[in-house]
Amino acid sequence: MALIVHKYGGTSMGSTERIRNVAKRVAKWARAGHQMVVVPSAMSGETNRLLGLAKELQPARADEAVQRELDMLASTGEQVSVGLLALALQAEGVPAVSYAGWQVPVRTNSAYTKARIESIDDARVRKDLQAGKVVIITGFQGVDDQGHITTLGRGGSDTSAVAVAAALKAAECLIYTDVDGVYTTDPRVVPEARRLSTISFEEMLEMASMGSKVLQIRSVEFAGKYQVPLRVLSSFTPWDIAIEEEATSGTLITFEEDEKMEQAVVSGIAFNRDEAKISILGVPDRPGIAYQILGAVADANIEVDVIIQNVSHDGKTDFSFTVHRNDYARTVDVLKTKVVPSLGTDRIEGDTRICKVSIVGIGMRSHVGIASRMFRALSEEGINIQMISTSEIKTSVVIDEKYMELAVRALHRAFDLDQPAA
Repeated sequence: MALIVHKYGGTSMGSTERIRNVAKRVAKWARAGHQMVVVPSAMSGETNRLLGLAKELQPARADEAVQRELDMLASTGEQVSVGLLALALQAEGVPAVSYAGWQVPVRTNSAYTKARIESIDDARVRKDLQAGKVVIITGFQGVDDQGHITTLGRGGSDTSAVAVAAALKAAECLIYTDVDGVYTTDPRVVPEARRLSTISFEEMLEMASMGSKVLQIRSVEFAGKYQVPLRVLSSFTPWDIAIEEEATSGTLITFEEDEKMEQAVVSGIAFNRDEAKISILGVPDRPGIAYQILGAVADANIEVDVIIQNVSHDGKTDFSFTVHRNDYARTVDVLKTKVVPSLGTDRIEGDTRICKVSIVGIGMRSHVGIASRMFRALSEEGINIQMISTSEIKTSVVIDEKYMELAVRALHRAFDLDQPAA
């Protein structure tokens, strides 16, 4: 029998009754002879509740000391989940033990609120597995070299689960969530969206980075890097469904070489509302200007997405880029205090009412005219494109936020994603 990792989202852990159902499902897999490691999220809404309390009390400026305490606070949600799930499993007659990230330990860097996993010590977990116990590990968190608790950012439990699966060389990592797989786009926006039986790591990585909320991007990076077979499936199927059926449900995230891959030119449409655009106007057009601007932003641990530098006129150019909307105010502050004074311009413009819409598909490598088809579909709907970003298997556009759903529906139709796969 195999070593299997299960990950359960906050909705799956939303009440004692749901936790009891998770315990029954895990117990079913354990009784079938599998070694089981479970990584649950905090109970639904708990992290938001905790951070809401913090917002009432914290200083206006979120410096490193504040972010450390936010991690200390937010990490408690998962500790509640693992303890409750261990108790529920014990009530099922299944030996179980829970651990916080620092007890494993899951080692991370010190970037509070968005730390990255550096290593996982699997000795303690393997010892418990050999003793026949189900091991339950907090998602979303770890510990840095100084012993401070860190968290991995929103959706970090996905990353924890895949990293644990990679460290343990698990046969498969099953991500149980409130959807039954990966769809061509969000069915709440396009009711005709289809569930994919398989999708490549590359496509899923692009979908996650472009705004698809099914999996956190770093979990897909981990899965691809360490070749961890990953399956997204619903936690709302009956817990006593046959293992054979459960193990083949949902969407399998696999390797492109798999001959069974659905051979669509475009596999999905992703979108992200959480973006903001910043433009610095009239900056000197000289070597190193991009580093001068973005180096300071990177030093503040702020991730930049789409970047555009306009054509130079009279030795001056405009430089625009996007960041996460939550980082917008902090980015403008960094630019005003550390960058603008040395540029000879103080003209900064911002727009927090934008969104990014992307088409993704490995079939784009071998087909021409895909981007123009995308642009035509948007043009026919009267949607203006502000920025464009491309890679081998995706094309992204930044547009006004109010046109997002219209754009997604138009592109879904334009690429026939509402049609059954051939």
